[in-house]
Amino acid sequence: MDKPAGPSSFAIVADLRRRTRARTGHAGTLDPFATGLLLLLSGRATKLASCFVGLDKRYVTDIDLSARTATGDPEGPIVEERELPSRDELEEQLAALRGEVELPIPAASAVKIGGERAYKLARRGVQVDMPTRRSRISALDVIAYSDGEVRLDLRVSSGTYIRAVADTLGGHCRTLRRLEIGPFSVDEADADRFIPPDEALARL
Repeated sequence: MDKPAGPSSFAIVADLRRRTRARTGHAGTLDPFATGLLLLLSGRATKLASCFVGLDKRYVTDIDLSARTATGDPEGPIVEERELPSRDELEEQLAALRGEVELPIPAASAVKIGGERAYKLARRGVQVDMPTRRSRISALDVIAYSDGEVRLDLRVSSGTYIRAVADTLGGHCRTLRRLEIGPFSVDEADADRFIPPDEALARL
């Protein structure tokens, strides 16, 4: 499914479950502000989730380089404003991110810290030293750079937080779109092919 901005991944799953009346899951969440490819698993296919969650992913993101936010995305308050890097400085930062890297896990993430989700601690204002996660960024290309914003096309290993990439560059993700998961492309996403409309359920 090509997820729109706004609803959570859980809301998308819940809607499919309601429409099909089948057990439903997904193979990797997207933040509410993000858009793009969401793999949905229905019925007995939910048992195959482990076959998909570890696949590499491709994203396009617009990063605002003028400020960091508490969440690494446009939904959090600004915590730091900074001078914009030059193009040469930005290229040096990007070069250091290509390959195997250690990236901090965002505080506004679902990772458990002491048995509780990190984002719940962040909402309560609890300061936590977040761990890092080893990620592989196999491709990181600049699509556009202007007015303090850079658009990047990234191919990354599963579990890589693009918000952490933005934070490492000193900014935050203004937009985020997932284009691919392994061999699956958002261009192939057509929910109307398999998700029945509400009126169809009324006739069952």
